[in-house]
Formats: sequence, structure tokens, C-alpha cells
Amino acid sequence: MLERSLSRAAYVGDAVWDAERERVFARSWVCVGRQADVAGVRGSYELVDLQGEHVLLVRGSDLALRAFVNVCRHRGAELVDSTAPTAATGCFGAVIRCPYHHWTYDTSGALRGAPHLADLDRAEFGLQELELDTWAGFVFVRQEPGGPALGDELAKVAAHLANYPLADLVSGHRITYEVGANWKVLAENYNECYHCGPVHPELCDLVPAFRQGGGTDLDWDGGIPHRDGANTFTRSGTTTRRPFRGLSADELVKHKGSLVYPNLLVSLSRDHVASFVLWPHGPARTTIVCDFLFHPDELVRDDFDPSDAVELWDMVNRQDWAICERVQRGMSSRHFTHGLFAPMEDSSLDIRRWWSALMTPEQ
Repeated sequence: MLERSLSRAAYVGDAVWDAERERVFARSWVCVGRQADVAGVRGSYELVDLQGEHVLLVRGSDLALRAFVNVCRHRGAELVDSTAPTAATGCFGAVIRCPYHHWTYDTSGALRGAPHLADLDRAEFGLQELELDTWAGFVFVRQEPGGPALGDELAKVAAHLANYPLADLVSGHRITYEVGANWKVLAENYNECYHCGPVHPELCDLVPAFRQGGGTDLDWDGGIPHRDGANTFTRSGTTTRRPFRGLSADELVKHKGSLVYPNLLVSLSRDHVASFVLWPHGPARTTIVCDFLFHPDELVRDDFDPSDAVELWDMVNRQDWAICERVQRGMSSRHFTHGLFAPMEDSSLDIRRWWSALMTPEQ
């Protein structure tokens, strides 16, 4: 009836974290945010930290996004200073110039100039490009080539959320959280509602099904109903925002959620979407970027106000992060060996199985 969780080391061990960086994150399609995070101008860039690897997302002259390792091919200098507080975004213009010896690359990554080296075969020394693809307005990067295409990996999720205009939505508000918990603790918490009754009383008033039977038999594929008279995730359960066009009758009154392995959580209501990108920094620290996504037609209305959704989500989020930090501190005890999963936490077991398959060394 009860199954074991992953061992203590999976949540607190530095050695496991080092292995995760290689076997889970480097080999997986990792979400790095929204396409709109990089301005739509040639040479615009965003510097992202993929579990210790600094990667540049750059718009080329065709305005397509590409991902490059933030390293000059000459002597390995960083192209953008990863320690600078303002380095996260910027614009190179037409060329990317290394500050060390002024090797110069165009925005497609090709080497265009190496001072005093006229005979250099420039075709050999372009920037190291990583795989990049997009889905529903989100950008994904994979450091190691090979494996399924992003579309194949996300086929089931894409079908589940097909009626929501995710690619068209824009962020109306963003909150960044620093959480002292392992990223798997956060993902497992998102994937079950056994905790909802004790941790989220206000949320359960809005969605009584979260409380019933400890969150047993929730139909995430079909959606979770709100209380009578409510139809969205706000404090009142209602809003003046218009629902997305094309939603089914169920989607107009129910809530859906999906975990996109390894680091994207998406919660969908009739009028807005809350997305969560997890940025792990080690076994016990995770940055979470939460975007509140709305249809652009709503954002241009004079009375647009996202606070009804933001206030509810921020309360629920902080409840989640606090209990996850409490779990992390408890797991750090030398007397803790492993946790247990109850039957209604079966979705959390999926994370364990998915993670364990990736972490098993090749024979």
C-alpha cells in the first residue's frame, strides 16, 4: 500500500546532484523560459545558467533564437560576464565580440574575424551551438544531442492542453522565488494533492475536490471542478477577464495542470495560465520563476488587473514553498533514510520512476 520514495541522498547529496547535472539535465530538454524573454531584435540575448553551464540565447538576423555556449572558441573567455549583475539580458547588435582578443562572431554563431590570423579556417571555429526548440511559447534547450525530438517528448502534454492558446499568451506579471528545497521535492509536491487539505485551506475552499479523500482520484486529464459559482483560480473564483476562445465546456469551468519534465509546471484556468520554471542550483536550492500568462487582448484593456489571480497564486505558492523547505530540512536529518508514498500520491511515483531511469548508469 505504501511505497518508498527515493533515498535521502537523492534529495540532499552533492554526489547525486553532480550526477543529475549530467544524466538528467544535460540530456533532457530543459525549459529556459518564454520566447518573449529575449527581445525581438537581431543580436538580443539572454544569458541563462543551466545547472552551472552558462548558455546564451541569441536572436539571429532572421530573428530566430539559437543557443550558444557562453565561451569564445579561442581561449575560452566568457563572451558575456556571468558575474555581472546586469548580464542576464542585452543586445550584441550585428556581431558578438569576445572582450579578450576580439574574435568576432555573427549572430548565427559563425566566426567572422580573428585579428592577425588571416589564414585561419573560420568555418572550424564557430560558437558551440546547442539544440534549441520551442513549444507553446516556451523555449527548451538540450545540451547533449540525441534522444527524442521535443515534439515527440511533449506529444501527450500538447494533446492534453491543445485547446489553450499557450503560444499566444504574454506575461502580465512575474514573481521570482528563492526556495531552500530540492527541485524534486517541489515537483513531487506539485504532482499530488494529499497535502492540499492541511497546507491550502483557502485553495480547497475554491476547489473542494482537492480536500476530498485526501485528493484521491483527481481527474487531471479531464480537469478539476471548482466550487459552485466559481470557474477560475482567483480569490473569488470569478474574474472580469474573458475566457480563452476554443476551450471545451469542461475547460471553461475546470482547472488543469501538467508537469513537463524536468522543470516546467503549468497550471491552466479559463482566463489565465500560471507557469513555473524551476532553476535548480544544487541539492537544496531552487529558483522558481512564476509567470502569469494572459491573452494579449486582455493586457491592452484599460481595466486590466492581474491581481485577482496573482494574489491567490502567491499565497498558495508561499504555502507550498514553506512546506517544501520544511521537508528539505527534515530530509537532511542523519536519521532520515527515505519517505513513503500513499496511494493518492501515485503521480509523485511517476517522478521517481522517470528520474531513476535516467540516473541508472549505462551498461
